[in-house]
Amino acid sequence: MKNLLAIAMTTASALSLNAADHKDFNYHVDRFADIEVLRYEVPGFSELTPAQKEMIYYLSQAAQAGRDIIWDQNGRYNLPIRNLFENIYTAYSGPRDSKDFKAFEEYLKRLWFSNGIYHHYSNDKFKPEFSRAFLEEQIAALPSDKKPADQATLLEVIFNPDLLTKKVNQDGDADIVATSAGNLYEGVTQAEVEDYYNALKKPGDPTPVSYGLNARVVKKDGKVTEQTYHLAGLYGPAIAQIVYWLDKAKGVAENEAQAAWIQKLIDYYITGDLRLFDEYSILWVDDTKSDIDFVNGFIESYNDPLGMTGSWESYVNFKNHKSSARTEAISANAQWFEDHSPVDPRFRKPEVKGVTAKVITAAQLGGDAYPSTAIGINLPNANWIRSSHGSKSVTLENITEAYEMASHGNGFNEEFVIDEPTRKLMEEWLYLTDMLHTDLHECLGHGSGRLLPDTDPDALKEHGSALEEARADLFALYYLADPKLQEIGVLPDPEAYKAEYYKYMLNGLMTQLYRIEPGKDVEEAHMRNRQLIAAYVLDKGKKGNAVQLVKKGGKTFVKINDYKRMREILGELLAEIQRIKSEGDYKAGDALIRKYAVKVDPQLHAEVIERYSHLDIPPYRGFVNPTYTPVYDADGKIVDVEISYTESYPEQQLRLSRDFSTL
Repeated sequence: MKNLLAIAMTTASALSLNAADHKDFNYHVDRFADIEVLRYEVPGFSELTPAQKEMIYYLSQAAQAGRDIIWDQNGRYNLPIRNLFENIYTAYSGPRDSKDFKAFEEYLKRLWFSNGIYHHYSNDKFKPEFSRAFLEEQIAALPSDKKPADQATLLEVIFNPDLLTKKVNQDGDADIVATSAGNLYEGVTQAEVEDYYNALKKPGDPTPVSYGLNARVVKKDGKVTEQTYHLAGLYGPAIAQIVYWLDKAKGVAENEAQAAWIQKLIDYYITGDLRLFDEYSILWVDDTKSDIDFVNGFIESYNDPLGMTGSWESYVNFKNHKSSARTEAISANAQWFEDHSPVDPRFRKPEVKGVTAKVITAAQLGGDAYPSTAIGINLPNANWIRSSHGSKSVTLENITEAYEMASHGNGFNEEFVIDEPTRKLMEEWLYLTDMLHTDLHECLGHGSGRLLPDTDPDALKEHGSALEEARADLFALYYLADPKLQEIGVLPDPEAYKAEYYKYMLNGLMTQLYRIEPGKDVEEAHMRNRQLIAAYVLDKGKKGNAVQLVKKGGKTFVKINDYKRMREILGELLAEIQRIKSEGDYKAGDALIRKYAVKVDPQLHAEVIERYSHLDIPPYRGFVNPTYTPVYDADGKIVDVEISYTESYPEQQLRLSRDFSTL
């Protein structure tokens, strides 16, 4: 599971923690539409051993080799549209400052950022601001070998607003499979998919595989079947390249344990056998000694309306030993946190196993983790592996740091935070409490609780992701205010948690609305999670005015009058959502989502957008990766790897298409 960063809230003292070390690093790369592209620094890379650098190089190649997979998963026309637009972009000889070309270029940059024609957060199809005649003219000017074979179809997909409109539909009143445009299903209905997988599942199976994780479901000759992702199956050419680079990485593994789980991952990629994926996951969780680590595979299921099929992604990283002392202190006390959780004891884990956490330095992002990425990860997602073997949690500190540094002096706090005392509180403590929130969310939140023996892990259907993220956020928020954090030495001030509480309520009730088009509902799982929690607290906190929305100078502000009561409400909601998950109570989960998580107050929405318009803050941010260049000796052996941060956003995207187009 991922913890995605909301709109970065900049604080002066937070920035002062790192500004001196990074003053000469240029974080800003590109800006277009509602997006800013940044670059992140990889501190500590130069101190790695030659073998570790070599491994990161191989893994960075593997992280890019699967790029075409996520594009195809996100929509069946994404790859031909990307190829067409890149051919036009590189061959165009007309005026690049013309209205149509500038609109075309922006569309292409958005296409790159979202790995396809659907917005990475809202899932809505992009609306072209250039004319159809302009695009047809550019196609006509291309050499014959660069023209698309299915031009009429591509033009219809691009310009028809009523065709394939939404990548992921989460409206439970509709057939969410048939009405989702992502390329995970073809010719099947929601009922047919559910019946297909229900027939495979064995009630009471203590070690169920993650059904559907690596498959596309289609109807062939009137029969529902899977097209499995593996070497000889769907996405085979891309998987062959991934396997090649993983095998190279295995050759320079830090230890035998690491080599063993890399080999098991290769075996899984070759066969598509989900039992092998579980075996790999267990070996990966058990390896707590390696400094170099990575994720590569079909992992998170946010892009599947049923929450089953994993989107292809990759993270390459190495351990930040100094900062990991914080997460290690938290994970060492995992049993205490579980035992003192406000949830029903029936739903707690009697024995927390294998919970490990570390702070990492991201070295390469790929697939669904690029260009937009998470700031924290907890894996594996299989509930039985978490219960029996544990999980790994990571916080991507250099990514968080890049967000913070790039937000310096943006005026957000002055516009949206209610008063000077609250601003000072946030300036002093928000950076640390944000990091701790991510630590607790990933390390303990996702790893907490248990399902009842007969509960289907997919019972919450389209709401599963949002409710799981809410459960993890609630766990983190609840414990941020606990004296235990001072006792274990990770939070020095008992009042510091209030900075995170205020930011969370402000974001959930107001500022995240900036990311939503007027008239639209909240769609993305993490945004639904945040609004669910904030709106629930506001509703239940009305008695005694624990939390309010108040007017000041004609503007709306969040006001928290009783932080203690707010924490109690968070605990109550955590208990209920854990019950819903443990029992698989779809009806209750659906009611919570519908009441609190989806609908938007149009007047408040308009106000937030208007206030943001004066700040020039992009709603979304993502990254270009650093590039790694191997240095060879006279015998062709890699003796060093050089890192570079000079590649522009278009340069990087065009290079990836040139070097890693496999499908």
